[in-house]
Amino acid sequence: MGDNAAELRTNIKNLIIKTLNIPDITAEDIGDNLPLFGGENTLGLDSIDAIELVMAVQREFNVRIDDQNLAREVLKDVNSIADFINNSKTA
Repeated sequence: MGDNAAELRTNIKNLIIKTLNIPDITAEDIGDNLPLFGGENTLGLDSIDAIELVMAVQREFNVRIDDQNLAREVLKDVNSIADFINNSKTA
């Protein structure tokens, strides 16, 4: 599972960068536990970015995020997105 988990996290990071068109940031710059929104957020994401990101994650990974509170939990960091995707696939 290790390689797949790392690959999934890299895919998520690349999706974030591509979807939100973030310049001068690579997947390696985004920590797995880095909060994507809020205080320590180095990416400068806002609520519009959250909506775009939810749509991109749903499209790319064929999962559903249909609740605002769920979206807030899922988009906390790269690890939480990866966990949600993995849990959705096994459900």
